[in-house]
Amino acid sequence: MKKRIKISALSASCMLLMTLFTGCGSADNGDMFSMSSAEKSADKSSAEAVAKDEGSAEIAEEAEVLDADIALEKADDAVADIAEGAEDVSVAPEEDIIIDEEYTINENGDTNQAGLLTAGRWNDNQNWGFFQNLVNTGTIEFPVFDINPVNRTEVNVKNESGEPSVNAKAELLSSDGSVIWTSLTDKNGKAYLFYEKDNLPEKVRISFGEDSQEYAIEINNNTSDGQGSSATPVSDSTDITFSSQGELYPATDIMFIVDSTGSMSDEMLFLQSEFSAIAQETGTDNIRYSVNFYRDIGDEYVTKCFDFTDDISSLQETLNSERADGGGDTPEAVTEILDETMNKSDWGEKSVKLAFMIFDAPPHSDRNDLDVLNNAVKTASEKGIRIIPVVSSNSERDTELFGRALSICTNGEYVFLTDDSGIGDSHLEPIIGDYQVEKLYDIIIKIIDEYKQ
Repeated sequence: MKKRIKISALSASCMLLMTLFTGCGSADNGDMFSMSSAEKSADKSSAEAVAKDEGSAEIAEEAEVLDADIALEKADDAVADIAEGAEDVSVAPEEDIIIDEEYTINENGDTNQAGLLTAGRWNDNQNWGFFQNLVNTGTIEFPVFDINPVNRTEVNVKNESGEPSVNAKAELLSSDGSVIWTSLTDKNGKAYLFYEKDNLPEKVRISFGEDSQEYAIEINNNTSDGQGSSATPVSDSTDITFSSQGELYPATDIMFIVDSTGSMSDEMLFLQSEFSAIAQETGTDNIRYSVNFYRDIGDEYVTKCFDFTDDISSLQETLNSERADGGGDTPEAVTEILDETMNKSDWGEKSVKLAFMIFDAPPHSDRNDLDVLNNAVKTASEKGIRIIPVVSSNSERDTELFGRALSICTNGEYVFLTDDSGIGDSHLEPIIGDYQVEKLYDIIIKIIDEYKQ
């Protein structure tokens, strides 16, 4: 919010003159400009009467003139002072003096800078050639924390009329018929399916309700230069005509997953200050929200999760009671929070599902952690949960790549804070193409609107 205070120098002059001759003066000081005409006449008559009684009427008249001269002299001095002040600030009397002050106000009436956080957004699935070139040149490397989004096939599913088949299940099948990866088509009928080089898929099965069809796909070995034997398997997108149009989901579930360790104060303050505004902008008709927090093993808590609700006031109270604390080392309980929120939260069966994950550190890399983590990502894809990482300050490259892998594998989007706001510590510049810097608040609203059905 920007508060603008506009003061006209000429108006200020008038106000100062008024001050000299009205509210700040006292009748006891003989301030003739603060009296009405009747009062002036009465005072004059009294003065003359006294003067006559003393034989000094002429002296009284001269005193009245003297008072007026003194008042005018004061006015001239005041105008001169104002003109001198205007010259000091290099503003002509007829120009405006504008004072700008930016601030936000949270529900408690406190001012802060939370609403000023700036961010960018990037969608690797929509810039797949760019992403593949980064991988093939070794600019970025996967897998990261055992998640490998490099080998992907895209399917575009439409019905006989050419309309998108929405929320249909898309399963990638290996040569023995086992399921490699599952996803749900989005509102454009698009799904992204992933596999490993040693387990190449042969078919895609599309189903919705009782309708189910299988389609053969072809995987080609290509590299950016067409040479060498260590080619990266890729496939062109596959267009599929399916019998059902599927079903648009009017309901939306929006989850915020927040790293609440000590380094996340700015991001915690952002959500505390802006959540109600986000909910008001997005609405509550057929929309539920959930907030969830995590720290690390040995902290006050590891995870703290809450069910979905449309009670915005209750969720705001939950947010306001939370603080950033704990942590102290780089890895955090990312695996634990993703396992709990993707597998155990009460996501609606027929709802658009968005999970904004605000964090600045990667998961632990123990073998068990990585297995649980992979399962959570696959579960998110199967349920149609679109993970939108929001990577914060002090993050390193592996955190960036981890966030991008989450968004790629779940048909989400990668969001990252930038230094443009001047708030908090330094933010890592991601290895991506051109992007637009926006307020984080605006990006969240736009993403919700784009995914809603």
